[in-house]
Amino acid sequence: MSENNFDLIVVGGGPGGYVAAVRAAQLGLSVACVDENKQFGGTCLRVGCIPSKALLESSERYSSTLHDLKAHGVKVADVELDLPTMMKRKQRIVAALSTGINSLLKSNGVTQIQGRGRLAGQGKVAVATKDGEETILGKNVLLAVGSRPMTIPGVELDGDRIGTSTEALSYKEPPKHLVVIGAGYIGLELGSVWRRLGSQVTVLEALDRILPGMDTELAKAAQKLFEKQGLKFHLGTRVQKAAVEKKQCVVACEGIDPIECDRVLLAVGRTASTDDLGLETVGIETDRRGEIEVNERFESSAKGVFAIGDCVRGPKLAHKASHEGIACVEGIGGGVGHVNYDTIPGVCYTHPEIATVGKTEEQLKEASVKYRKGVFPFQASGRARSLGETDGKVKILADETTDRVLGVHILGPRAGDLIAEAVAAMEFGASAEDLARTCHAHPTLSETLGEAALDVADTAIHIPGKKR
Repeated sequence: MSENNFDLIVVGGGPGGYVAAVRAAQLGLSVACVDENKQFGGTCLRVGCIPSKALLESSERYSSTLHDLKAHGVKVADVELDLPTMMKRKQRIVAALSTGINSLLKSNGVTQIQGRGRLAGQGKVAVATKDGEETILGKNVLLAVGSRPMTIPGVELDGDRIGTSTEALSYKEPPKHLVVIGAGYIGLELGSVWRRLGSQVTVLEALDRILPGMDTELAKAAQKLFEKQGLKFHLGTRVQKAAVEKKQCVVACEGIDPIECDRVLLAVGRTASTDDLGLETVGIETDRRGEIEVNERFESSAKGVFAIGDCVRGPKLAHKASHEGIACVEGIGGGVGHVNYDTIPGVCYTHPEIATVGKTEEQLKEASVKYRKGVFPFQASGRARSLGETDGKVKILADETTDRVLGVHILGPRAGDLIAEAVAAMEFGASAEDLARTCHAHPTLSETLGEAALDVADTAIHIPGKKR
């Protein structure tokens, strides 16, 4: 086998691609991983999940120092924002993790190729590198090319004043007034960062609610908390135009007066990066969303060409891509891979966090599924009170007949970590009673899941008036 002939070529070095490459190498396959960026890790690592969480953590500590420490008996004077240091910390985290990914690929014998990869026929990938173009051969090709920010008509992106999440991660100073177009995960997270750092933040959403697709009860409760934090919302407001006029950005919308601001963040979702990928060379067509249709093995209509992550169906989440990558290459390696899409969690890292897995109440009602609901407020949690984080609740939805857990939705402190117990429970087909009879350490936040599970049967201990 020549050095440019592999069992598997992975196009894309993000959380789907590099994880798939490592797992394939563990299975004994010869693997090449192609990515056009110097730093492997994809959008998630470079300009997405990781840098945004770094800024969320830093901005929350700044805000907490200003507003919350006094209640803990900690007096702090002359608090100042050092944004350059905050940004340098973010970049150090990204650099360290990127170095770690390179080490993982190298230690597992994966050949790393920096360049723009595209299909060039069956089993061929043409890679445009800084030294020219080379063609590598592979028995199988896995497309893990990710996604890019979605645009809307009338919004004139300039890569600076009017930009996407990429630009919003690197502002040189907090905008006096930031307009966020889109009230989904990305818009709310980055809007929260800059609000904490002193910006006036206005969020525009075309729908009549925030967090589309999330449990409505929790989304409404979250909006009230965000409003208390100073975020201003215009719901049911469709943006017609956003442009830089003289020294100001001007956003024109249906039904309200034009809004003048310093910067605009467009955060209306992401779309698959499947253009200019050479799909036509192997006869692959994308659907109306630009996504590649695949079967249960993640194989496309072209034999030996697979696809995972943001360029296929389902939510555009890093952990979903990684999960699919492992399942896909285990199938290629002769085993059996499987992804349970009913147990893919979603987390919005605002303050408080919001985490969800499984069905919402709205979905169960629409499907005419009879269910029971258990709810427990963080206000009744001793651990939450000691943290000073009592906003929010845990909601568990279970089948009325079988008691099997169908969905869990959490608004509150460390919800992103708490949801893992619910995911594991649902993956193993647990009932609400199973969760209720699991011993949770005291005092911990995880007790709230046990109490919410008890409440499914109206037997919660720490809610007044419960009798059974």
